[in-house]
Amino acid sequence: MRIPDDAEIRALHERLAPTPQAFALVYTHCEIVARIASQLAGPGVDPALVRAGCLLHDIGVYRLGPGEAYIRHGVLGHEALAGLGFPETLSRFCSHHTGVGLTREDVDRQGLPLPVDDYVAETGEERLVMYADKFHSKSTPPHFVSAAAYTVAVGRFGEDKAAAFKAMVAEYGEPDLSRLAAEYGHPVVSC
Repeated sequence: MRIPDDAEIRALHERLAPTPQAFALVYTHCEIVARIASQLAGPGVDPALVRAGCLLHDIGVYRLGPGEAYIRHGVLGHEALAGLGFPETLSRFCSHHTGVGLTREDVDRQGLPLPVDDYVAETGEERLVMYADKFHSKSTPPHFVSAAAYTVAVGRFGEDKAAAFKAMVAEYGEPDLSRLAAEYGHPVVSC
């Protein structure tokens, strides 16, 4: 499988973004997630695949219609990449990075506006992209999120979700957000 390089992925973002502001917000977030993942990557993962996954994971945000539920951005990104001929390995970074993974039971129980299916990271690369994504938010204003703050936030979906995140913290460790926060001017939100 050929992995697209940074320039190809950036050009795709620029082409799909509805506005320069949307591009700046989403692409900057994706770059930050890639930098976080590079801090946390251990042996056994393909760094080029992780980087591409980080840079592509939120591409579906551009396809959200007015009033459309944000949780749909993952499946929309998957569809967009698949429609452009990207391999399933890359498309899955979009649909399998939400929360700490969505199961078909989550989709059904919560009445989520998604096709009932499992959206759970399976490979080491998918898990790392999903985990790194939790440490930065595109909300207004963008900010970094500490592990403690994300544990509290994800706990509202069930203790099992908080436990899953705590297990990832134990597996990967916590990234150093202070340097990135200073560079990007985004605060770190803690509990």
